[in-house]
This record gives sequence, C-alpha cells and structure tokens, in this order.
Amino acid sequence: MKRERATMLLNDMLDRLEEGGWPLDLVDEILVFGSYARGALNPSDVDLVVEHRRDDRLVSEFVHALSYGRDPSASMKRALKGNSRGLQIHFGERKTLEAEGFELTLLWTRGEPADAARTRLAAITPDPEAGRAPRDHMIEAFDGIDRWVPRPVRIDLVDLVDRKAATIRQLQLPDAEPAHPAAHEALTRWSETSPLRRAAAAVLAHLEATSRPLDSVYLHGEPVIGSRYSGTTWQTGIGFDWSHHRSISHHLQEGTDWFEVVHPTRTQPLHTLHITVQDRSALPRL
Repeated sequence: MKRERATMLLNDMLDRLEEGGWPLDLVDEILVFGSYARGALNPSDVDLVVEHRRDDRLVSEFVHALSYGRDPSASMKRALKGNSRGLQIHFGERKTLEAEGFELTLLWTRGEPADAARTRLAAITPDPEAGRAPRDHMIEAFDGIDRWVPRPVRIDLVDLVDRKAATIRQLQLPDAEPAHPAAHEALTRWSETSPLRRAAAAVLAHLEATSRPLDSVYLHGEPVIGSRYSGTTWQTGIGFDWSHHRSISHHLQEGTDWFEVVHPTRTQPLHTLHITVQDRSALPRL
C-alpha cells in the first residue's frame, strides 16, 4: 500500500471520530506503531492500538458475537474504518505491546480537537530508509500471506503450534465447484460473484476430492448439512478472513481440522491455512 493511501485512511478515520456517535464515543485513545509510524513509503498496512471503554450495548454485542463465533469487535472496527482495508486495529493491547518493546506514537485522545490529531499525523514524516517493520509471532505457514493474518490471530495460532496442539500448513486452492447437491445449496448463501462463494466452493470441492463427508462440515457459521442445533460434532470447520477465528480453538476441542481462506477475493489466489489438531490435551482452556 502506498503511504499516501495509508495517510488518507487515517484521515478518514479521524473524520469519523470527529463526527462521533456510538460506539466511537467509547474510544479513549488511538496510537500508531509499526512500519507506517517508522516512515515506510510502502507499508503493508497501518497498525493501530485502540483503547476504549464498554457500555451495556457493546458488552451485549460482544457476548452475542462470541456465542456465534463472530468477530466481537466488528461494530467498533466498522465505525472506525468503514469498509476500507488497510487499517490493522489492535484493541486494548497498549500495555502488552509496550512490554514487548514496541514504540507507540499517540495519534488521538478523547476530548481533544481533531486538528491536534491531524497535526500529530502530519508529524509522522516519510523516511525512504525505513522498510516494513518485521512481523512478530511468525511461523513458516504465514510466509507470503502474513499481511492478511492480523497480529492477534498470529499470536493465537503460534500458541497452538508452540503447544504442539495443532499443525498449520499453507495451501493454495484452485477454483473448483463441488458436485454434491447439499454443497450447491450451501453456496446459495452468496451471490455468484461473491468472493466468499468462490472461497466456499473451492474448499468444499477440496473436501470432496479428499473424500470428506459433508455432513460433518461447518461452513462459515452454518452446517453444510443439518442444523446448528442438532448436537452434531462438526469435524471440519471453514472460515473466511478471520471472522470466526475465535472459534478455532473451541472447534478443535472436538473437531479434527479447520480451513481458513485468509483473504477471499474474486480473482486473486485462494491462500488457505489448514489447521489440524495434533494433541487436544494441549489446547488452551476456554
């Protein structure tokens, strides 16, 4: 990503903060770190730390999202960055990152005029000598796709590998259509041109090709066959763009594996992480 676009995304976020409204009125502080803060001309994304309070509405949404394996921070992320990609938001991680030695630059704090934040943003000047900041919490499976694996996800997955609870390998799935009628029915959740439909079709076709039974597959929050309330033990989970990443460890408590298409698009390669349980007793306690 060009630095100019990264700066535009940050200014757009400051516009939203200036407009206010829920849940942005709960934000206390925003800090920048990583390659953009160091002046890199082509940062892969902009790393932000967001500290915020929680009201009853946000707590309710958080609990509901966790119950259904969804991103509990979706409302706050959407309010801060809209539909734009390129801002990598880390919630409530200031103390952790500072303890790990990351240098954080204050961008915005509650109660001050937006112009003060824009002045700070303008002071983060380009540096042609600054490359991208090295990624922490890396394993071989992330090679080439780490920009699409957010830091909190990397931490969780590396922990699974370090515990020897799971193995993770990277796949690149070809475009393909599954043959089973139930798989075709499951794909009607999305339009023909949706990146998620393309990703789902590729994973389901892969499962068919490896003789996996579709009646034990949980696809992006819904079973391919049957009801989520049936009490079935779903052996294989499928997720896209980390929207269900908090469900992975829970799924592996009883299931066997998880396929995550890390960045579904309409035309680009379907980079996928295949996460397979190795030792359930080593999984983190939920």
